[in-house]
Amino acid sequence: MSLEKETNVLFELMAIIVGAVVGGILFISFITYDFQSSTSSNVMVESKIKENIQPVAKVELAEVVAQGAASGGKSGEEVYKAVCLTCHQAGILNSPKLGDVQTWAPRIAQGYETLVQHAIKGIRSMPAKGGNASLSDNEVASAVLYMTNSSGANFKK
Repeated sequence: MSLEKETNVLFELMAIIVGAVVGGILFISFITYDFQSSTSSNVMVESKIKENIQPVAKVELAEVVAQGAASGGKSGEEVYKAVCLTCHQAGILNSPKLGDVQTWAPRIAQGYETLVQHAIKGIRSMPAKGGNASLSDNEVASAVLYMTNSSGANFKK
């Protein structure tokens, strides 16, 4: 073989070796980079999924101890202030205002038991228990007693 051919073969062989080494390094770098990238990406995706599937709210059940539960529930005045006041203070939807003797008189004439049943079951625009289903019948009756007696009646419980 001639010297020139041997030199060309030698250069080609060196180029192939250098190319293989550089290519191998690039290949290993690419695989390593891609592996780290996908691991990081998977962690981010998993984190985002967990964040997206979190519940909007949590319901916790607890034992409710009503104020005054030992004494039979809330007083009539407490129920009035918490539930009835909204309509019966302003006369909303023709509800009789607390203390308006003239407006309450025909209702009081129907009797305490009838008024209690109307308050428990609802009548006309008034929903059952004034819209608070958690009230006991005794609490509603106490509120009726408070409102009627504050408006001209003299009912006894």
